[in-house]
Amino acid sequence: MKPSKPLIVATLCLALAACEQGKEKQTAGTLAGAGLGALVGSQIGGGKGALAAVALGTLAGAWAGSEIGKSLDKADKAYAQRTAQDALEYNKSGQTSTWRNPDSGHSGTVTPTSTYRTSEGSDCREFETNIYVDGKQEKGVGTACRQPDGTWKIQS
Repeated sequence: MKPSKPLIVATLCLALAACEQGKEKQTAGTLAGAGLGALVGSQIGGGKGALAAVALGTLAGAWAGSEIGKSLDKADKAYAQRTAQDALEYNKSGQTSTWRNPDSGHSGTVTPTSTYRTSEGSDCREFETNIYVDGKQEKGVGTACRQPDGTWKIQS
């Protein structure tokens, strides 16, 4: 199954958002994962199984978000954020940038896949990402658009 946009949002929220410390990053990951898991579950389930799919998605998302949130430290997030911003700004479509924190061993990739301009005049890029934490891989896809200050922001 192709990675969903909600998964990449959860993954890159950790990479592009402000860095949090200790229990706060685990809590933020849990809440983000729960919400996104519920969204994914609602898209999968149908009929009488819809509520069960939402519940299962919420629980699975909360667990995954919690694990990633507590696993990525401030340095991991800084490496990921810098790499994502640079890749979105400078890479050609299909060109992958990588990051690796030598202290934690965590790593990741960002690959812009297409570039376009919205009808409002914003420059946007679709991208794929992978984050590797303790031998586990999280994949996703998403869209980021350039902000007036020149940074790239993930679109919902």
